[in-house]
Amino acid sequence: MDGRRAAPRYPILLIHGTGVRDPGCWGRIPDELRRQGAAVYLSGQDGWATVEDNAIVLKRRAEDILRETGCEKLHLIAHSKGGLEARYLVSSLGMADRVASVTTIATPHRGSRTMDALIRLPGWAFGLMGAFVNGWYRLTGDRRPDFRAVCRQFTTAWAAEFNARNPDAPGVLYRACAGAMASPRDDLLLWWQYLIIRRVEGENDGLVTLASARWTGLRPIWRGASHLHQVDLRRRPVRRRGTVFDPVEEYLALAAELKELGL
Repeated sequence: MDGRRAAPRYPILLIHGTGVRDPGCWGRIPDELRRQGAAVYLSGQDGWATVEDNAIVLKRRAEDILRETGCEKLHLIAHSKGGLEARYLVSSLGMADRVASVTTIATPHRGSRTMDALIRLPGWAFGLMGAFVNGWYRLTGDRRPDFRAVCRQFTTAWAAEFNARNPDAPGVLYRACAGAMASPRDDLLLWWQYLIIRRVEGENDGLVTLASARWTGLRPIWRGASHLHQVDLRRRPVRRRGTVFDPVEEYLALAAELKELGL
């Protein structure tokens, strides 16, 4: 095997989603990408801050990487809400000329009708949940957690406004990946979320529907891959009914494609 199979011209910034922080949320993926020749960096933004606040952190991180490497551009590979932050960074924070590609993975580009329903819960309920989540995440390192605002950013109305304000930037390569669980047994941590979302909205990975994750440059669907499998939570391939899903191989293929494109 080519020891530099996944060595694109520009460095890769991996951008995590909601509720997690680097470095543990990516499993084997960063190390395997580096073993195959890629220059890989982690994003370091908050777990529960808004798209806008996290994108400001990402801009500083991207500028530091470009300075450190001497490269003129970098690649963004972003999971879940991190994909919205990547798009905002490019389209609203003036980084289009410094970003070669944006790859979103299970990003809720069109929001969630399930969240549309949840957001209508009584204000005191969201206030109580928000106080707990914000307090806990401040203790564990978040700088600007805002549970209620982030939940609003998962609604379909907010997504429609966001998409209108943040179209794809000319000259940037966009790719999108999406996963779908086949049954609740595919992920015992997300089985009940999967069932609720499937009833309300249809095929999903336990948190994000296929319909919402579809965006420019959609790749073949990652079947049997839950939202957590997509970032290698298990740190091993997922075997189900004679099929194997290895997130590491998917990320290596994404990086190899950038190399083949001369990016």
